[in-house]
Amino acid sequence: SGLQCVCQLCEHTNFTCQTEGACWASVMLTNGREEVIKSCVSLPELNAQVFCHSSKNITKTECCYTDFCNNITLRLPVASESPGRASAGPVVLAVTVAVPVCVLSFAAVLAACTCQGRRCARGRAKQPNVEEPLSECNLVNSGKTLKDLIYDMTTSGSGSGLPLLVQRTIARTIVLQEIVGKGRFGEVWRGKWCGEDVAVKIFSSRDERSWFREAEIYQTVMLRHENILGFIAADNKDNGTWTQLWLVSEYHEQGSLFDYLNRGTVTVEGMVKLALSVASGLAHLHMEIVGTQGKCFPPTCKPAIAHRDLKSKNILVKRNESCAIADLGLAVKHDSVLNTIDIPQNPRVGTRRWV
Repeated sequence: SGLQCVCQLCEHTNFTCQTEGACWASVMLTNGREEVIKSCVSLPELNAQVFCHSSKNITKTECCYTDFCNNITLRLPVASESPGRASAGPVVLAVTVAVPVCVLSFAAVLAACTCQGRRCARGRAKQPNVEEPLSECNLVNSGKTLKDLIYDMTTSGSGSGLPLLVQRTIARTIVLQEIVGKGRFGEVWRGKWCGEDVAVKIFSSRDERSWFREAEIYQTVMLRHENILGFIAADNKDNGTWTQLWLVSEYHEQGSLFDYLNRGTVTVEGMVKLALSVASGLAHLHMEIVGTQGKCFPPTCKPAIAHRDLKSKNILVKRNESCAIADLGLAVKHDSVLNTIDIPQNPRVGTRRWV
């Protein structure tokens, strides 16, 4: 028998789970509150080396290898004020403030005198970009890209996407760089995560239903395909006064097929390649991948999906001149068992001249 662990979500097995990997406990700060998760980590997930890493000021995580060893209480570090500081006299307080100011001033003058000529130029050339979120790159091994991480995590299980905790950690360590487009539900930005370009589609809080629907469709089991836009993460950003809903995906610098065709001419071979890649992605969307019983019983199969808003602005051109279908917010799934379609409560469907 395998390792026995505490599992908060496993109500049907008396809140326990069994694994060959490790027991896992994590605490995460979500909207100002600590959210605790306890579960099992499988061997493939353990080998991906994501679950057992803590992130500064975001998560604290522990993996252990004995029965029910994750039945522990974790707390995020809280910056507490020293008790002696409140009762310090005015002289001590003045010294405490003055000494660091003097040291910093001296260091600034020394740096200004030293940073001259070629030596200063070389120093500026080697200085890392302050916008890069370098502190969170320990999520993956050295040399492992975001694409490698997604492949490791999705091929080890159902193939429906990264775990929620990993999605949140990635989304909250992305630095936005520039806006690259605007759509029906919000803006699209180019962002950076550990030096890699990603696309960030930002919805406003009033379009939460559209954001949730698109994230749900992208995380359908076995949806991942080379001609469908690669989904990375979904998360909400809430600072107490406003809420942004993020959907993070692969970034394709060539932009939409609409922009690509308007920039110049395309050869016959290029047109065939573009058309075939779109047809391949659309065929995968429409295809129902059934289970061993011959019918589609989610979540063990992929239902047939209709895009309902396919147009050149919703198709991206990849670096190899093939296409990836994007914008699945209006898509619907077909349940072959009940012969029903899960039409969302959204009055906006399609684009008039493309329907």
